Amino acid sequence: MPMIQPQIAASAAENAVLTKATLRAAELLDVTARILASIIGVSEATVSRMRKQEFLLERGTKPFELAVLFVRLFRSLDAIVGGDETIARAWLKNANTAFDGAPAEKIQTISGLVDVIAYLDSRRALV
Repeated sequence: MPMIQPQIAASAAENAVLTKATLRAAELLDVTARILASIIGVSEATVSRMRKQEFLLERGTKPFELAVLFVRLFRSLDAIVGGDETIARAWLKNANTAFDGAPAEKIQTISGLVDVIAYLDSRRALV
């Protein structure tokens, strides 16, 4: 069996970590597989395969980049609400005048995802 080059192993580990972090953030925010698929630009079946560890997000792909943004959104929101999942879930699902709708709807487009992250980052700066 040939040795795996360290770069390939590191890349595979990075892909696995981001895939797991994306699924965990979705779980903590109560984001369904359908909505997560829409956010990161994959099929619902692919999200299912991610959960079974049969598919990893891959660096250099659009879904990987969108997943990085989604995890960033989670981390910003988590910091603002002090780790309170109930508040984070409510914030995501409830209408917000800043977005003319619920953030959960906005983040299903790339521009909306970026807008929500910018909003959260500006709120974090106030703390």
